Amino acid sequence: LSSCRNRLNASREVAPVTLPNCRLIKGIESGSEDIDILPNGLAFISSGLKYPGLKSFAPDKPGEIFLMDLNEDNPRAVELRISRGFDLASFNPHGISTYIDRDDTVYLFVVNHPHQKSTVELFKFVEDDSSLVHLKTIQHDLLTSVNDIVAMGPDSFYATNDHYFSDFILMFLEMFLGLTWSNVVYYSPKEVKEVAAGFYSANGINISPDRKYIYVADIFDHNVHVMEKQANWNLTHVKTLQLDTLVDNLSIDPHTGDIWIGCHPNGMKLFYNDPENLPASEVLRIQNILSEEPAVTRVYADNGSVLQGSSVASVYEGKLLIGTVFHRALYCEL
Repeated sequence: LSSCRNRLNASREVAPVTLPNCRLIKGIESGSEDIDILPNGLAFISSGLKYPGLKSFAPDKPGEIFLMDLNEDNPRAVELRISRGFDLASFNPHGISTYIDRDDTVYLFVVNHPHQKSTVELFKFVEDDSSLVHLKTIQHDLLTSVNDIVAMGPDSFYATNDHYFSDFILMFLEMFLGLTWSNVVYYSPKEVKEVAAGFYSANGINISPDRKYIYVADIFDHNVHVMEKQANWNLTHVKTLQLDTLVDNLSIDPHTGDIWIGCHPNGMKLFYNDPENLPASEVLRIQNILSEEPAVTRVYADNGSVLQGSSVASVYEGKLLIGTVFHRALYCEL
């Protein structure tokens, strides 16, 4: 049991780190689990995740994708319309990733859990219309318990499976026993294969600006793995950066290559979600992860009074968006 408590960081309390200019985003009330920002400052936000064992503030409402234009002085979140022919009622969005094609088409990949299954939904973003056109649903035997993805092309991606089992009780047992059966899968229409394995719970995944390295967050091992991408899409381990917090989604600053991470200082509070002892939030920034001495900065931390269960932090031109698993979202000026 003590190893399980350690994996959840059950005894950690968080010292606050405040930022001067932050406000909660209006209209986002039931999660902002993942955020991806285009180079032009348009931010996609996935909302309404229902995940086994975690609270939901909107259990009967389908998930949504919001859009924010971070170039505006006072940006607001607008819900994107999703084209007909897609089953919205069971939409349960998790990790997201964007891909811009050579002809400037923007593709949005969304991990979806309809009826407790795992699919990846591929959409085309139509900016003039603030809408998403559904192109296809991707399902595969190797995509069993998908958490996050990073797009590698218009129809290919890397995906993390956060558990080996999809049944909730077996998932809990897997964590309790400390099985390292979680993995990373490469998907393309031509080939699907496991490319990295041996994680407690592979969670966030992203790619370096030069597209040479893939970063994988292992939430229950409190670390970030740096993997080198090979020509055949396999990933080879370069290094592991150990941290003292449960690392969730990873965002990359395209200009500096810095990694921004939404973290859970104490996983026990996240699962219990006691109103008297709220799950906290924490944002880390990692600079020069490939160097001998990467710099780790705590940019933001809150005991849950403002923001509960931070899962992602994403930057654009001196602005920071912090998302959560099931709570609200915060917009800050750095």
